[in-house]
Amino acid sequence: MYDPTVARLTYRALLGRRRAAILFLLPGLLLIIAAAVRAINGADDQVAADLLGGFALATMVPLIGVIAGTGAIGPEIDDGSIVYLLSKPVKRPTIIITKLIVAIAVTMAFSAVPTLIAGFILNGNGQQVAVAYTVAALVASIAYSALFLLLGTISRHAVVIGLVYALVWEALFGSLIAGARTLSVQQWALALAEKVTGEGLISSDVALPTATVLLVVVTLGATWFAGHKLRTLTLAGEE
Repeated sequence: MYDPTVARLTYRALLGRRRAAILFLLPGLLLIIAAAVRAINGADDQVAADLLGGFALATMVPLIGVIAGTGAIGPEIDDGSIVYLLSKPVKRPTIIITKLIVAIAVTMAFSAVPTLIAGFILNGNGQQVAVAYTVAALVASIAYSALFLLLGTISRHAVVIGLVYALVWEALFGSLIAGARTLSVQQWALALAEKVTGEGLISSDVALPTATVLLVVVTLGATWFAGHKLRTLTLAGEE
């Protein structure tokens, strides 16, 4: 269920000069802010949790997920070049799984790793804050990649829809409407972060068992539906 050629082409598309510049921007900004905050405030567990939760997990991870998830397949569908890939003797579910793995790897590399480094800069991983948010970023990377890969297969406006979800639904509605938090990848990931640190610094509005089930269901469901959508995509000349 993994094709090295598809993976290589997807990595090349995602890490091209233009997208790579965008991918490096947010992690670089996080590290600069973390260094400045540490220099001004010193090591502070609550400040570290607030910055990693408010910027890294709530903003950086979903935005990178949008870039990686939609970019793994959306441009190929939009410009029609996907037909060349589909004409090859590669099973379509294999294409989706491979592209999802690449999207997850890119999202994790550009979000979880900087989150861990920023956490150590901020407070040296006091009260396991750095590790907790890194775990949350890793888990969120999987769900976001699956969701946004699905968006890339079903809509030409996948990036816009992804940004609306990340910045409006999760960041805005999630902070104002309690019920919206239940349908938030960020809150599901926070439930795992809360488990790592214990009660206090980090809290989620979703219980850990519920969050775990939702993460699994959404990831698997989005992956299956993306594969189904690709299977129903017909090439010119196919009946």
